[in-house]
Amino acid sequence: MSQWVVLVGRGADLDNGLTPHKIMTSREYLARPGLFQGQRPKIINLSRSYAYQSRGYYASLLAEARGHRIIPSVETMIDLSEKKLYENALPELDAVLGKALGDAPMPESPIRVYFGYGEDPRLDRFAKLVFDWFRAPALEIHLEAKSGRPAIRRIGFASIGKLDEPQMERLLAAMARHTAREWREAKAKTPAKYAFATLYDPKETLPPSSVASLKHWARIAGRLGVDVEPITRRDLPRLANFDALFIRETTSISNHTYRFARRAMQEGMPVIDDPISMIRCTNKVYCNELMAQNGVATPPSVMIGGKEDLVRAADLLGFPMVLKIPDGSFSRGVKKVDDKAGLEALATAWLEDSDLLIAQKFMPTRFDWRIGVLGGEPLFAVQYLMAGEHWQIINHEAGGRPLEGGFRAFSLADAPPHVLDAGLKGARCIGDGLYGVDLKETDDGVFLIEINDNPNLEHGVEDAAEKDEVWTRLTRWFIDRIER
Repeated sequence: MSQWVVLVGRGADLDNGLTPHKIMTSREYLARPGLFQGQRPKIINLSRSYAYQSRGYYASLLAEARGHRIIPSVETMIDLSEKKLYENALPELDAVLGKALGDAPMPESPIRVYFGYGEDPRLDRFAKLVFDWFRAPALEIHLEAKSGRPAIRRIGFASIGKLDEPQMERLLAAMARHTAREWREAKAKTPAKYAFATLYDPKETLPPSSVASLKHWARIAGRLGVDVEPITRRDLPRLANFDALFIRETTSISNHTYRFARRAMQEGMPVIDDPISMIRCTNKVYCNELMAQNGVATPPSVMIGGKEDLVRAADLLGFPMVLKIPDGSFSRGVKKVDDKAGLEALATAWLEDSDLLIAQKFMPTRFDWRIGVLGGEPLFAVQYLMAGEHWQIINHEAGGRPLEGGFRAFSLADAPPHVLDAGLKGARCIGDGLYGVDLKETDDGVFLIEINDNPNLEHGVEDAAEKDEVWTRLTRWFIDRIER
């Protein structure tokens, strides 16, 4: 039987005698990645905060990397961070709420839901529906009157630190009922048509694909009976008119690209990048832990959660070392530090915005490998050369426009098999979409640096060796999933 574990923000938040399940703090859980080796515990995250890059956030993020099942998921945390991310759920929830209340007065706001159980028996169906939409231990639904009828104004998490004794008793009773049942996975939808949308930003400085490259793809897709139409961030309301979505903007879980990916998934559309891949790939802390759990070689690393970790990083990694914020892109948020003073200054500044950073051993090379992987199979192989007199492939410190190094494309037949294997092993840990796996090849072996959910795909660069087969396979990936 799977083991249940309850995570709390502070040890005093939950008495061990109130539940038969193991209780530990999120800090303890983060610091002990091998604690449940060989097991797959079911974890309930009762942290006081699920804010982005808080310890509660990282507990759910890294649980997934460790193969543990957890509620709430990071996806739920992000969904509930802004009303516009969950507004598609409100019509159904409002309708069920109105039917349950009938002509009765509007109940006191907020309504609280604990593991799908409400405080008012009349709202049992509503509480279960809320939990089906947002799987979280405790939720608060704030109401307002619209045209004389109750309507949902806001949905958010109920913090364990703010629950009074009767509310805490309801939470624990609901948790006991919930843990007596089997874990349920969300059902997938199956789409059925042939028109693709490509989300792009015509003003982006370093887009993953240029307009010229997207036009080239449209020509290739047209030969396979597929229409490709460019859309921008203003086109979210009409996304459902398409049957697949290819995101060609730099992705972030805090901007509209994530909303597009989530909406596509909700509509049952195949999408690159899918929201789960965004969550997994945009965070270097998560990726580093996931690779370690799956035996993929990465540079020696130290997780930085506070100043107390800086000495350990210096001792284990030496100088120079590389310090990374969790969700940088295109070589941004990645800096080399040459001494203890530089490490302390940079870490102190970055820790103001993130509870965790990652420090890695500096591995200088003349190029980085980029292995493109689509659907678990190699798509392209390219060497990106370092920018002139710089240690990265893109130099953001030169002033003005970022400077990029050159490239060398290899056919898949000519690419070193051990490099391809490393790229495939890393990408398969993430998912089934399109990924760009960055690797360093040294005398000590091949080391995975990061996995990009939104890799560059430029006509004349990534397709220089495999030619139009790259774009043909991309199109067929979407078609195959539409026809499933």
